[in-house]
Amino acid sequence: MAERNPPAIFVGDAAGLDFLNSLATPVDRPFEWLNDGEGFIQWLREAGLVPERRLQSIARNAMPGELDSLAAQARSLREWFREFVREHKGRPLDASALEQLEPLNRLLSRDEQFRQIVTTEEEKGTIRLRWSTERQWKSPDALLSPIAEAMGELVCTEEFSDVKACEGHNCTLLFIDRTRGKKRRWCSMAVCGNRAKQAAHRARAN
Repeated sequence: MAERNPPAIFVGDAAGLDFLNSLATPVDRPFEWLNDGEGFIQWLREAGLVPERRLQSIARNAMPGELDSLAAQARSLREWFREFVREHKGRPLDASALEQLEPLNRLLSRDEQFRQIVTTEEEKGTIRLRWSTERQWKSPDALLSPIAEAMGELVCTEEFSDVKACEGHNCTLLFIDRTRGKKRRWCSMAVCGNRAKQAAHRARAN
């Protein structure tokens, strides 16, 4: 039986960075959460990017090998975007980045979104009408759309000066530093931060 990966890691504070962190080396050993179609579906489920009923329907109706092929596309998209983020992190984006983002714009142009009027229940049981953005999930390829949207959100709404890489030994995780003094250094104080403290303590003891 193949060994299953642990639950996916969501420390990026932005879905676009969490997607990059679907391949990570948080504690010495690398993990690939998009290794096949099943892993890709599970990552989307844990990320909350696709409604559960849509995931189940697409997984149930996919042709043999179709989801594995889609996972391969997702990995290729991820590594292309990783290069972009690593090149530009730590400084503001400007218009010169637009040409590099053309592959993302092409993917976004394939999306089939539409808006619907739905009801929502608020406090005290009040029912109100609101807009809801829906998506037509005509084929498994549509699973890439919410990922592309998350990448676009990262590029257009986040400050790239605040995108950082964890300073932990061998850690590859990326995150947005939202701390007041912009002094965040670790993906997690409980993991890489704690290991750094222990290493510093051992160094002082020697």
